[in-house]
Amino acid sequence: MTGLASLPATAAASRTQLAIIQDGSDLNNPVGAFKEFRQLGANAVRVVIPWAEVAPRPTSTKRPNINATDPNAYPAANWAPFDAIMRTAQTDGLTVDLTVSGGAPRWAESPPPPAGGANRAFLAWKPNAAAYGQFVRAVGTRYSGHFTPKGGTGALPAVHVWALFNEPNFGQDLGPQAIDGSRILTAPTYYRGLVNQGYNALKATGHANNTILIGEFAAMGYEPARPSRFAPQGLPGNFAQTRPLLFIRQLYCVDNSFKPLRGSYAKAVGCPTTAAATRKFRSQNPGLFNINGLSLHPYAQTQSPVSNAGNKVDYGLFQDIPQVEATIDRVNRVYGSFKKLPIYNTEYGYITNPPHPGYDSPATAAYYINWAEYLSWKQSRVQSFMQYLLADPPPVAKPYDGFASGLEFSNGSHKATYDAFRLPVYMPLTTFSRNSNAEIWGSARPAPFMTKDGSGTQTVSIQLNGQTIKTLNVTGYGGYFDIKMTFPKSGTVRLAYTYPSTNPFLPTNDLGKTIFSRSFRITVH
Repeated sequence: MTGLASLPATAAASRTQLAIIQDGSDLNNPVGAFKEFRQLGANAVRVVIPWAEVAPRPTSTKRPNINATDPNAYPAANWAPFDAIMRTAQTDGLTVDLTVSGGAPRWAESPPPPAGGANRAFLAWKPNAAAYGQFVRAVGTRYSGHFTPKGGTGALPAVHVWALFNEPNFGQDLGPQAIDGSRILTAPTYYRGLVNQGYNALKATGHANNTILIGEFAAMGYEPARPSRFAPQGLPGNFAQTRPLLFIRQLYCVDNSFKPLRGSYAKAVGCPTTAAATRKFRSQNPGLFNINGLSLHPYAQTQSPVSNAGNKVDYGLFQDIPQVEATIDRVNRVYGSFKKLPIYNTEYGYITNPPHPGYDSPATAAYYINWAEYLSWKQSRVQSFMQYLLADPPPVAKPYDGFASGLEFSNGSHKATYDAFRLPVYMPLTTFSRNSNAEIWGSARPAPFMTKDGSGTQTVSIQLNGQTIKTLNVTGYGGYFDIKMTFPKSGTVRLAYTYPSTNPFLPTNDLGKTIFSRSFRITVH
């Protein structure tokens, strides 16, 4: 495996890597949820604002008579959960990564989607791109830092990190993915319109210098297939999933060889059909070329962060990030752009067993998330590491127990991944000689928050068999360290960090408490 697996220890590191967390509890109780996010040391929270949740009369096919660019034209109660999140995040010093997603209100779809196959709460079916742009303009205005809601007493906080739509390569979010027996991929065409309208709306509302991301791609998908007994529309059809790298190429109007699409197919998917039109494509699509990053949901499933077992062409799993980078670079070069877009991991985690049969144990998942974050941190181009979710959803019917990727079980008890996320630690080699300088990487993730709150210099201890053998100051962004040191003997390694005795953002039972990372064995000979 090349790319991530072979990164040298001296590779440029992402010194300002965001540590993002997402969990639905922040909608119901942002004060309580964000306190735990702070305790874990996350410095950013991903929030998804669904278009249909905020829009008036979302189930009507008749467009309401409103100025859809005006935040005050939308029901105030629909904004309220998101306003509370923004204010709490500002108070707690958390960056908000705001995804403006579907589903679309029905009055912005045409025609209504066929029955079955998709969750209406998330689906945008042949959405009206201009209407989406109007909604993004309303969101951008509301969270510009200058907008006071009707009846409010002060301006709402500004959002500085944005993503345009969620998983557009998944037919549960954007449909149809493909038509004509899946011969023509249509979702990239719809997404191109959404991106351009959304980008222009953010630019018009004062966010041109913010971080604006496109993508939010699901990591897997189907190889395009003609209709069959099991897939009457072919694959991906209306509601299945398009492989992300294929989606990117189609989004930028190039074929599998990175040559501009031509002929009837190009015309069918809204792409240039002549060389002269291709030369105008870049200027006509500012949302594809002027954005600040590409975002992924690179779940590795049950695989390690470097495994290529079972991987398929055009996937975007964590271990495929180098191929994602190469693809977005090549489509840019087709149009004379040599920009190398930063990559943002904006949804990631490991489903565990328990509670979900067939997945990795919490201990294995803890090891994998530390390994993945180490690899991310080693790459200057990867700008974030992400944990989805804080807590598992409530159990459902056996043998499946939902998307159980939380750091906590549904009853609130901690998994091994909780300590692994809070105090990540990783050693590329765990067998070495007594005289070797062994690399040990890690983070006291909560430490920078405690320093900002006036709690003094923060330290993290490296322990061998429960005894401290080295203590490090950690005051930099993210609380990361990456050092080489000798170990006197074999044993069990872990990190230890002590919360300050006073801090306004910590629960009282954590004040002065010492916490530990996951533990692992090293062999010294």
